[in-house]
Amino acid sequence: MRTFRISLCLIGLSTLLAFAGCSGPAPAAAPAALIGAWRGDVQFSNGALASIKDLRFLYVFNAGGTMTESSNYDGVPPVPPAYGEWRETEANTFEARYTFFTTQPPANVKAVLTGGGWLPAGSGVLSEKIQLSADGRSFDSTIKLELFDKSGKSVDGSGDAKAHAVRAGF
Repeated sequence: MRTFRISLCLIGLSTLLAFAGCSGPAPAAAPAALIGAWRGDVQFSNGALASIKDLRFLYVFNAGGTMTESSNYDGVPPVPPAYGEWRETEANTFEARYTFFTTQPPANVKAVLTGGGWLPAGSGVLSEKIQLSADGRSFDSTIKLELFDKSGKSVDGSGDAKAHAVRAGF
């Protein structure tokens, strides 16, 4: 009788393991269509950046909802890339908010030689509304730039822009 119970338990355990193995892992959620690298042309209509006619952004939208943006003007004056978050608001529509830090020029060349260099001056926040194309290979967006001093007070130069980006690739 005891052998029968052990055999029955082993059959039950084998059946349970077989079903568990057949089911496999749960399917992963489909990634949002914005994930990946993008190249964009940006034109501000007002504010401190309106005179720049060849502004380009490189974007990377990560699966976890974080993003990085860099421009062809990150060196004028020297500023690091912008970092932030993005989310899908409805099908093929997204919003992003990302921050960069601004710098002030050195008082003189000697300041650079003594470690003064380009010191912090404040920050900028870009808020972007993104509409992905039907084929997922490009997007159009509107951008709002807000500029702040080191204490977080709003400063002149904020502006509005339109952008068109295409998916980066080989």
